[in-house]
Amino acid sequence: MSADLDLCYMPATEQAARIRTGRLSPVDLIDNALARIDEVNPKLNGFCFVYPEEARQIAKEREAEAKAGKLRGPLHGVPFAIKDLTPTKGKRTTLGSFAYEHNVPDHDAPIVEALTKAGGILIGKTTTPEFAYSSFTESPLWGISRNPWDPGRTPGGSSGGAGIAVATGCVPLAEGSDMGGSVRIPASFCGTVGYKPSFGRIPFTILPSQFDQFSHFGPLARTIADTALFMQVTQGPDERDIQSLKPALDFSQRPNLDLKGLRLALCLDFSDRVWHPEVEAAVRKSAETLRAAGAEIEEVSLGKTWGIDLDEAWAKHWAVYLATFFHHVLPQYRAKMDPRVVEYLDRGLAMSAVEFKTLEIQRTEAWKEFAPILSRCDAFLCPTMAQPAARVGRADTDFWQLDAQGKYRCLDVTSVFNFVSQCPALSVPCGWAKEPATPAGAGLPIGLQIVGRRFEDLTPLRIAAALEQRQPWAQMRPPV
Repeated sequence: MSADLDLCYMPATEQAARIRTGRLSPVDLIDNALARIDEVNPKLNGFCFVYPEEARQIAKEREAEAKAGKLRGPLHGVPFAIKDLTPTKGKRTTLGSFAYEHNVPDHDAPIVEALTKAGGILIGKTTTPEFAYSSFTESPLWGISRNPWDPGRTPGGSSGGAGIAVATGCVPLAEGSDMGGSVRIPASFCGTVGYKPSFGRIPFTILPSQFDQFSHFGPLARTIADTALFMQVTQGPDERDIQSLKPALDFSQRPNLDLKGLRLALCLDFSDRVWHPEVEAAVRKSAETLRAAGAEIEEVSLGKTWGIDLDEAWAKHWAVYLATFFHHVLPQYRAKMDPRVVEYLDRGLAMSAVEFKTLEIQRTEAWKEFAPILSRCDAFLCPTMAQPAARVGRADTDFWQLDAQGKYRCLDVTSVFNFVSQCPALSVPCGWAKEPATPAGAGLPIGLQIVGRRFEDLTPLRIAAALEQRQPWAQMRPPV
Protein backbone atom coordinates (compact mmCIF):
# COMPACT_ATOMS: atom_id res chain seq x y z
CA MET A 1 0.00 0.00 0.00
CA SER A 2 1.07 3.60 -0.53
CA ALA A 3 1.47 5.69 2.58
CA ASP A 4 -0.99 8.49 3.39
CA LEU A 5 1.44 11.41 3.62
CA ASP A 6 -0.97 13.63 5.55
CA LEU A 7 -1.10 10.95 8.24
CA CYS A 8 2.67 10.48 8.05
CA TYR A 9 3.27 14.15 8.72
CA MET A 10 0.59 14.52 11.39
CA PRO A 11 2.21 15.60 14.70
CA ALA A 12 2.44 13.08 17.51
CA THR A 13 0.22 15.32 19.65
CA GLU A 14 -2.55 15.13 17.02
CA GLN A 15 -2.10 11.40 16.40
CA ALA A 16 -2.41 10.71 20.12
CA ALA A 17 -5.45 12.99 20.46
CA ARG A 18 -7.24 11.21 17.62
CA ILE A 19 -6.47 7.79 19.09
CA ARG A 20 -7.84 8.92 22.46
CA THR A 21 -11.13 10.00 20.89
CA GLY A 22 -11.43 6.96 18.62
CA ARG A 23 -10.94 8.92 15.38
CA LEU A 24 -7.70 7.11 14.54
CA SER A 25 -6.83 3.45 14.83
CA PRO A 26 -3.34 2.59 16.13
CA VAL A 27 -3.37 -0.31 13.67
CA ASP A 28 -3.97 2.01 10.73
CA LEU A 29 -1.33 4.39 12.03
CA ILE A 30 1.30 1.66 12.34
CA ASP A 31 0.42 0.17 8.94
CA ASN A 32 0.83 3.61 7.39
CA ALA A 33 4.18 4.18 9.11
CA LEU A 34 5.44 0.79 7.91
CA ALA A 35 4.34 1.60 4.37
CA ARG A 36 6.24 4.89 4.52
CA ILE A 37 9.37 3.11 5.77
CA ASP A 38 9.08 0.69 2.85
CA GLU A 39 8.97 3.66 0.46
CA VAL A 40 11.81 5.64 2.00
CA ASN A 41 14.32 3.22 3.47
CA PRO A 42 15.65 1.62 0.27
CA LYS A 43 16.55 5.13 -0.96
CA LEU A 44 17.91 6.74 2.21
CA ASN A 45 18.89 3.96 4.66
CA GLY A 46 17.43 5.50 7.78
CA PHE A 47 16.46 2.24 9.50
CA CYS A 48 18.68 -0.77 10.12
CA PHE A 49 15.88 -2.72 11.87
CA VAL A 50 12.11 -2.60 11.45
CA TYR A 51 9.65 -4.67 13.52
CA PRO A 52 6.45 -4.96 11.45
CA GLU A 53 4.88 -8.02 13.07
CA GLU A 54 5.58 -6.93 16.63
CA ALA A 55 4.50 -3.33 15.98
CA ARG A 56 1.22 -4.48 14.41
CA GLN A 57 0.51 -6.83 17.32
CA ILE A 58 1.13 -4.09 19.88
CA ALA A 59 -1.02 -1.71 17.82
CA LYS A 60 -3.92 -4.19 18.03
CA GLU A 61 -3.48 -4.30 21.80
CA ARG A 62 -3.35 -0.50 22.03
CA GLU A 63 -6.48 -0.25 19.90
CA ALA A 64 -8.39 -2.60 22.18
CA GLU A 65 -7.19 -0.70 25.23
CA ALA A 66 -8.24 2.62 23.73
CA LYS A 67 -11.72 1.29 22.96
CA ALA A 68 -11.96 0.14 26.59
CA GLY A 69 -10.88 3.56 27.82
CA LYS A 70 -7.59 2.22 29.19
CA LEU A 71 -4.94 4.60 27.90
CA ARG A 72 -1.35 3.92 28.92
CA GLY A 73 -0.16 7.50 28.56
CA PRO A 74 0.18 10.51 26.25
CA LEU A 75 1.81 8.48 23.43
CA HIS A 76 -0.79 5.71 23.39
CA GLY A 77 -0.57 4.04 19.98
CA VAL A 78 2.00 6.47 18.50
CA PRO A 79 5.05 5.01 16.67
CA PHE A 80 8.58 6.02 17.63
CA ALA A 81 12.10 5.00 16.62
CA ILE A 82 15.22 4.31 18.69
CA LYS A 83 18.81 4.85 17.59
CA ASP A 84 20.93 1.74 17.05
CA LEU A 85 23.15 2.82 19.93
CA THR A 86 20.54 2.56 22.65
CA PRO A 87 19.86 -0.80 24.33
CA THR A 88 16.56 -2.46 23.46
CA LYS A 89 15.66 -5.68 25.24
CA GLY A 90 15.76 -8.73 22.99
CA LYS A 91 16.53 -6.63 19.90
CA ARG A 92 19.89 -6.32 18.24
CA THR A 93 21.81 -3.16 19.07
CA THR A 94 24.86 -3.04 16.82
CA LEU A 95 26.27 0.48 17.37
CA GLY A 96 26.87 0.46 13.62
CA SER A 97 29.82 -1.92 14.10
CA PHE A 98 30.72 -5.47 13.15
CA ALA A 99 32.07 -5.74 16.70
CA TYR A 100 28.47 -5.62 17.98
CA GLU A 101 26.74 -7.15 14.96
CA HIS A 102 25.03 -9.84 17.05
CA ASN A 103 24.70 -7.94 20.32
CA VAL A 104 21.27 -8.45 21.91
CA PRO A 105 20.79 -6.50 25.17
CA ASP A 106 18.86 -8.05 28.04
CA HIS A 107 17.28 -4.74 29.06
CA ASP A 108 15.75 -1.55 27.72
CA ALA A 109 17.44 1.78 28.40
CA PRO A 110 15.32 4.00 30.68
CA ILE A 111 14.39 6.22 27.72
CA VAL A 112 12.96 3.20 25.88
CA GLU A 113 11.08 2.18 29.02
CA ALA A 114 9.63 5.68 29.32
CA LEU A 115 8.44 5.93 25.73
CA THR A 116 6.87 2.48 25.94
CA LYS A 117 5.26 3.17 29.31
CA ALA A 118 3.69 6.28 27.78
CA GLY A 119 1.97 4.01 25.24
CA GLY A 120 4.35 4.49 22.32
CA ILE A 121 5.10 1.69 19.88
CA LEU A 122 8.70 0.99 18.90
CA ILE A 123 8.64 0.51 15.13
CA GLY A 124 12.36 0.24 14.36
CA LYS A 125 15.94 1.23 15.07
CA THR A 126 17.75 3.94 13.15
CA THR A 127 21.19 3.96 11.58
CA THR A 128 24.26 5.49 13.17
CA PRO A 129 27.94 5.59 12.24
CA GLU A 130 30.19 3.16 14.09
CA PHE A 131 30.06 3.95 17.83
CA ALA A 132 28.19 7.18 16.91
CA TYR A 133 31.54 8.78 16.22
CA SER A 134 30.79 11.08 13.28
CA SER A 135 28.68 13.88 11.79
CA PHE A 136 28.27 11.58 8.75
CA THR A 137 26.03 8.53 9.16
CA GLU A 138 28.13 5.99 7.27
CA SER A 139 29.06 2.71 8.93
CA PRO A 140 30.98 -0.41 7.88
CA LEU A 141 28.00 -2.54 8.89
CA TRP A 142 25.05 -0.62 7.45
CA GLY A 143 26.56 1.55 4.72
CA ILE A 144 25.74 5.13 3.78
CA SER A 145 22.64 6.98 4.97
CA ARG A 146 21.45 9.83 2.76
CA ASN A 147 19.80 13.20 3.12
CA PRO A 148 16.08 13.28 2.23
CA TRP A 149 16.48 16.64 0.46
CA ASP A 150 19.45 15.50 -1.64
CA PRO A 151 20.55 11.83 -1.53
CA GLY A 152 24.05 12.85 -2.58
CA ARG A 153 24.47 14.60 0.76
CA THR A 154 24.66 13.42 4.34
CA PRO A 155 21.71 13.55 6.73
CA GLY A 156 24.25 14.41 9.43
CA GLY A 157 25.18 12.27 12.37
CA SER A 158 25.44 10.53 14.49
CA SER A 159 21.64 10.32 14.78
CA GLY A 160 21.35 10.54 11.00
CA GLY A 161 18.87 7.70 10.69
CA ALA A 162 16.65 9.39 13.26
CA GLY A 163 16.76 12.62 11.25
CA ILE A 164 15.72 10.75 8.11
CA ALA A 165 12.92 8.92 9.93
CA VAL A 166 11.34 12.13 11.22
CA ALA A 167 11.95 14.34 8.18
CA THR A 168 10.33 11.81 5.83
CA GLY A 169 7.29 11.16 8.03
CA CYS A 170 8.13 7.59 8.96
CA VAL A 171 7.65 8.49 12.63
CA PRO A 172 6.74 11.74 14.38
CA LEU A 173 9.31 11.15 17.15
CA ALA A 174 12.75 9.57 17.21
CA GLU A 175 15.31 9.27 19.97
CA GLY A 176 18.83 10.48 19.38
CA SER A 177 21.95 10.81 21.48
CA ASP A 178 24.16 13.90 21.47
CA MET A 179 27.81 13.85 22.53
CA GLY A 180 29.06 16.45 20.06
CA GLY A 181 25.98 17.57 18.19
CA SER A 182 24.56 14.21 17.19
CA VAL A 183 20.93 15.29 17.64
CA ARG A 184 21.30 18.89 16.45
CA ILE A 185 23.41 18.13 13.35
CA PRO A 186 20.88 15.81 11.66
CA ALA A 187 18.07 18.11 12.75
CA SER A 188 19.73 21.01 10.94
CA PHE A 189 20.63 19.01 7.83
CA CYS A 190 17.25 17.22 7.57
CA GLY A 191 14.98 20.15 8.46
CA THR A 192 13.62 18.97 11.81
CA VAL A 193 13.74 20.04 15.42
CA GLY A 194 16.53 18.52 17.52
CA TYR A 195 17.04 19.11 21.23
CA LYS A 196 20.03 18.49 23.46
CA PRO A 197 18.43 19.16 26.85
CA SER A 198 20.36 20.18 29.93
CA PHE A 199 22.89 17.58 30.97
CA GLY A 200 21.09 15.02 33.14
CA ARG A 201 17.56 16.04 32.16
CA ILE A 202 16.92 12.68 30.45
CA PRO A 203 18.54 9.77 32.34
CA PHE A 204 21.52 8.37 30.42
CA THR A 205 22.72 4.94 31.50
CA ILE A 206 24.05 3.32 28.34
CA LEU A 207 27.78 3.81 29.02
CA PRO A 208 29.94 1.73 31.38
CA SER A 209 30.69 4.97 33.24
CA GLN A 210 27.96 6.85 35.12
CA PHE A 211 30.20 9.92 35.40
CA ASP A 212 30.61 10.93 31.76
CA GLN A 213 29.59 14.58 31.29
CA PHE A 214 29.22 14.84 27.52
CA SER A 215 26.33 12.56 26.70
CA HIS A 216 22.68 13.51 26.33
CA PHE A 217 19.58 11.84 24.99
CA GLY A 218 17.29 14.10 23.03
CA PRO A 219 14.32 14.10 20.65
CA LEU A 220 14.10 14.67 16.93
CA ALA A 221 10.64 15.89 16.00
CA ARG A 222 8.88 18.14 13.50
CA THR A 223 7.14 20.49 15.95
CA ILE A 224 7.97 22.15 19.24
CA ALA A 225 4.85 20.66 20.83
CA ASP A 226 6.05 17.16 19.91
CA THR A 227 9.51 17.99 21.26
CA ALA A 228 7.98 19.09 24.55
CA LEU A 229 5.82 15.94 24.68
CA PHE A 230 8.92 13.76 24.25
CA MET A 231 10.68 15.67 27.03
CA GLN A 232 7.69 15.41 29.37
CA VAL A 233 7.59 11.64 28.94
CA THR A 234 11.31 10.83 29.10
CA GLN A 235 12.78 13.23 31.67
CA GLY A 236 14.03 12.02 35.03
CA PRO A 237 15.00 11.96 37.74
CA ASP A 238 16.00 8.30 37.77
CA GLU A 239 18.29 6.92 40.46
CA ARG A 240 19.91 4.62 37.91
CA ASP A 241 21.62 7.76 36.57
CA ILE A 242 23.40 9.45 39.47
CA GLN A 243 23.67 12.67 37.44
CA SER A 244 20.01 12.87 36.44
CA LEU A 245 18.34 16.16 37.37
CA LYS A 246 15.54 16.81 39.78
CA PRO A 247 12.97 18.12 40.16
CA ALA A 248 11.20 17.38 36.90
CA LEU A 249 9.98 20.30 34.78
CA ASP A 250 6.49 20.81 33.40
CA PHE A 251 7.01 20.59 29.64
CA SER A 252 3.24 20.29 29.11
CA GLN A 253 2.58 23.96 29.86
CA ARG A 254 1.63 26.15 26.89
CA PRO A 255 4.55 28.50 26.16
CA ASN A 256 4.09 32.26 26.22
CA LEU A 257 4.72 33.33 22.62
CA ASP A 258 5.07 37.00 23.53
CA LEU A 259 8.81 37.33 24.09
CA LYS A 260 8.68 40.80 25.56
CA GLY A 261 11.17 40.99 28.43
CA LEU A 262 13.52 38.35 26.97
CA ARG A 263 17.02 39.39 25.97
CA LEU A 264 18.65 37.21 23.31
CA ALA A 265 22.31 37.23 22.29
CA LEU A 266 22.91 36.89 18.54
CA CYS A 267 26.41 35.65 17.73
CA LEU A 268 27.69 35.67 14.16
CA ASP A 269 31.09 37.10 15.10
CA PHE A 270 32.06 33.68 16.44
CA SER A 271 35.85 33.55 16.71
CA ASP A 272 37.38 32.81 13.30
CA ARG A 273 34.39 30.83 11.98
CA VAL A 274 33.05 31.58 8.49
CA TRP A 275 29.39 31.12 7.59
CA HIS A 276 27.82 30.09 4.31
CA PRO A 277 26.11 33.36 3.24
CA GLU A 278 22.62 31.83 3.16
CA VAL A 279 23.16 30.39 6.66
CA GLU A 280 24.06 33.81 8.03
CA ALA A 281 21.13 35.45 6.24
CA ALA A 282 18.64 32.88 7.57
CA VAL A 283 19.89 33.23 11.14
CA ARG A 284 19.69 37.03 10.96
CA LYS A 285 16.17 36.85 9.54
CA SER A 286 15.11 34.57 12.39
CA ALA A 287 16.59 36.96 14.93
CA GLU A 288 14.51 39.74 13.42
CA THR A 289 11.43 37.53 13.62
CA LEU A 290 12.13 37.00 17.32
CA ARG A 291 12.61 40.74 17.74
CA ALA A 292 9.17 41.23 16.21
CA ALA A 293 7.85 38.75 18.81
CA GLY A 294 9.04 41.11 21.53
CA ALA A 295 12.58 39.94 22.28
CA GLU A 296 15.46 42.33 22.63
CA ILE A 297 18.38 41.24 20.42
CA GLU A 298 21.97 41.99 21.43
CA GLU A 299 24.75 41.17 18.97
CA VAL A 300 27.69 39.59 20.77
CA SER A 301 31.12 38.21 19.87
CA LEU A 302 33.13 35.20 20.96
CA GLY A 303 36.92 35.29 20.72
CA LYS A 304 39.72 32.87 19.89
CA THR A 305 38.84 30.70 22.89
CA TRP A 306 35.80 29.54 20.90
CA GLY A 307 37.60 28.86 17.61
CA ILE A 308 39.28 25.89 16.03
CA ASP A 309 41.33 25.18 19.17
CA LEU A 310 38.14 24.39 21.09
CA ASP A 311 36.93 21.99 18.40
CA GLU A 312 40.33 20.30 18.44
CA ALA A 313 40.18 20.02 22.21
CA TRP A 314 36.75 18.40 21.92
CA ALA A 315 38.21 15.95 19.36
CA LYS A 316 40.97 14.99 21.81
CA HIS A 317 38.39 14.40 24.52
CA TRP A 318 36.31 12.41 22.05
CA ALA A 319 39.29 10.20 21.22
CA VAL A 320 39.73 9.32 24.90
CA TYR A 321 35.97 8.75 25.23
CA LEU A 322 35.97 6.29 22.33
CA ALA A 323 39.16 4.57 23.45
CA THR A 324 37.86 4.14 26.99
CA PHE A 325 34.63 2.46 25.97
CA PHE A 326 35.63 0.57 22.80
CA HIS A 327 39.38 -0.15 22.81
CA HIS A 328 38.71 -3.76 23.77
CA VAL A 329 37.34 -4.58 20.29
CA LEU A 330 40.50 -3.51 18.44
CA PRO A 331 42.43 -6.81 18.59
CA GLN A 332 39.63 -8.77 16.94
CA TYR A 333 37.87 -6.23 14.74
CA ARG A 334 40.43 -3.59 13.70
CA ALA A 335 40.38 -4.69 10.04
CA LYS A 336 36.57 -4.52 9.85
CA MET A 337 36.23 -1.12 11.53
CA ASP A 338 35.96 2.36 10.04
CA PRO A 339 39.62 3.48 9.71
CA ARG A 340 38.72 6.86 11.20
CA VAL A 341 37.32 5.15 14.29
CA VAL A 342 40.53 3.15 14.60
CA GLU A 343 42.50 6.39 14.33
CA TYR A 344 40.45 7.92 17.14
CA LEU A 345 40.94 4.85 19.34
CA ASP A 346 44.69 4.77 18.79
CA ARG A 347 44.93 8.49 19.48
CA GLY A 348 42.94 8.18 22.67
CA LEU A 349 45.00 5.26 23.92
CA ALA A 350 48.22 7.24 23.36
CA MET A 351 47.09 10.32 25.30
CA SER A 352 48.53 10.91 28.75
CA ALA A 353 46.31 11.53 31.75
CA VAL A 354 47.85 14.98 32.20
CA GLU A 355 47.13 15.98 28.59
CA PHE A 356 43.56 14.79 28.97
CA LYS A 357 43.03 16.61 32.26
CA THR A 358 44.47 19.78 30.73
CA LEU A 359 41.51 19.88 28.35
CA GLU A 360 39.41 20.98 31.31
CA ILE A 361 41.39 24.21 31.40
CA GLN A 362 40.31 25.00 27.82
CA ARG A 363 36.74 24.18 28.74
CA THR A 364 36.99 26.49 31.72
CA GLU A 365 38.37 29.37 29.67
CA ALA A 366 35.56 28.93 27.15
CA TRP A 367 32.98 28.98 29.94
CA LYS A 368 34.50 32.13 31.44
CA GLU A 369 33.92 33.90 28.14
CA PHE A 370 30.45 32.48 27.62
CA ALA A 371 29.05 32.84 31.15
CA PRO A 372 28.79 36.67 31.13
CA ILE A 373 26.67 36.50 27.97
CA LEU A 374 24.21 34.09 29.59
CA SER A 375 24.24 36.16 32.77
CA ARG A 376 22.71 39.14 30.99
CA CYS A 377 20.87 37.28 28.19
CA ASP A 378 18.17 34.64 28.49
CA ALA A 379 19.49 32.64 25.52
CA PHE A 380 22.16 32.63 22.83
CA LEU A 381 21.47 32.39 19.09
CA CYS A 382 23.86 31.16 16.41
CA PRO A 383 23.87 28.76 13.44
CA THR A 384 23.66 25.06 14.20
CA MET A 385 25.82 24.29 11.17
CA ALA A 386 28.10 26.73 9.41
CA GLN A 387 27.23 25.19 6.03
CA PRO A 388 24.36 23.24 4.48
CA ALA A 389 24.62 19.46 4.34
CA ALA A 390 27.95 18.21 3.02
CA ARG A 391 28.34 15.51 0.41
CA VAL A 392 28.46 11.90 1.55
CA GLY A 393 31.87 10.27 1.81
CA ARG A 394 33.53 13.15 3.64
CA ALA A 395 34.76 13.30 7.23
CA ASP A 396 34.62 15.72 10.15
CA THR A 397 38.40 16.17 9.99
CA ASP A 398 38.05 17.62 6.46
CA PHE A 399 36.59 20.72 8.10
CA TRP A 400 38.99 21.14 11.04
CA GLN A 401 41.46 23.46 9.35
CA LEU A 402 42.07 27.13 8.68
CA ASP A 403 42.12 28.49 5.14
CA ALA A 404 44.90 30.62 3.63
CA GLN A 405 43.37 33.73 5.22
CA GLY A 406 43.33 32.13 8.67
CA LYS A 407 39.54 31.70 8.61
CA TYR A 408 37.88 28.58 10.02
CA ARG A 409 35.50 27.08 7.46
CA CYS A 410 34.04 24.62 9.93
CA LEU A 411 31.00 22.40 9.50
CA ASP A 412 29.27 22.13 12.88
CA VAL A 413 28.90 24.63 15.70
CA THR A 414 27.57 22.04 18.11
CA SER A 415 30.41 20.19 19.86
CA VAL A 416 31.52 23.36 21.64
CA PHE A 417 28.21 23.30 23.48
CA ASN A 418 28.90 19.77 24.68
CA PHE A 419 32.08 21.16 26.21
CA VAL A 420 29.77 23.41 28.26
CA SER A 421 27.35 20.53 28.41
CA GLN A 422 25.03 21.64 31.19
CA CYS A 423 23.41 24.17 28.84
CA PRO A 424 20.40 23.09 26.79
CA ALA A 425 20.83 23.58 23.03
CA LEU A 426 18.03 23.37 20.49
CA SER A 427 18.19 23.34 16.68
CA VAL A 428 15.14 24.48 14.70
CA PRO A 429 14.66 25.00 10.95
CA CYS A 430 15.12 28.64 10.01
CA GLY A 431 15.55 28.76 6.24
CA TRP A 432 16.71 27.14 3.03
CA ALA A 433 19.95 27.29 1.09
CA LYS A 434 19.51 27.37 -2.69
CA GLU A 435 23.25 26.95 -3.20
CA PRO A 436 24.42 24.28 -3.57
CA ALA A 437 21.54 23.32 -5.83
CA THR A 438 19.57 20.16 -5.04
CA PRO A 439 18.18 17.72 -7.65
CA ALA A 440 14.54 18.61 -6.96
CA GLY A 441 15.29 22.30 -6.45
CA ALA A 442 13.85 22.32 -2.94
CA GLY A 443 17.04 23.59 -1.33
CA LEU A 444 18.83 22.40 1.78
CA PRO A 445 17.58 23.12 5.31
CA ILE A 446 19.34 25.58 7.61
CA GLY A 447 19.19 25.33 11.41
CA LEU A 448 19.13 28.02 14.08
CA GLN A 449 20.73 26.98 17.36
CA ILE A 450 19.20 28.31 20.58
CA VAL A 451 21.37 27.76 23.65
CA GLY A 452 19.79 28.33 27.05
CA ARG A 453 21.00 28.89 30.58
CA ARG A 454 21.92 25.88 32.66
CA PHE A 455 18.89 23.76 33.55
CA GLU A 456 16.39 26.28 32.11
CA ASP A 457 15.14 23.88 29.43
CA LEU A 458 11.78 25.54 28.93
CA THR A 459 13.21 28.84 27.66
CA PRO A 460 14.73 27.56 24.38
CA LEU A 461 11.46 25.76 23.67
CA ARG A 462 9.48 28.95 24.33
CA ILE A 463 11.70 30.94 21.96
CA ALA A 464 11.43 28.24 19.31
CA ALA A 465 7.65 28.08 19.66
CA ALA A 466 7.44 31.83 19.03
CA LEU A 467 9.60 31.40 15.92
CA GLU A 468 7.53 28.42 14.77
CA GLN A 469 4.32 30.47 15.03
CA ARG A 470 5.71 33.32 12.94
CA GLN A 471 8.01 31.39 10.63
CA PRO A 472 6.51 27.87 10.37
CA TRP A 473 8.47 24.96 8.97
CA ALA A 474 6.51 21.74 9.59
CA GLN A 475 4.66 22.00 6.28
CA MET A 476 7.88 21.44 4.32
CA ARG A 477 8.23 17.87 3.00
CA PRO A 478 11.31 16.45 1.27
CA PRO A 479 10.92 15.20 -2.30
CA VAL A 480 11.03 11.50 -1.51
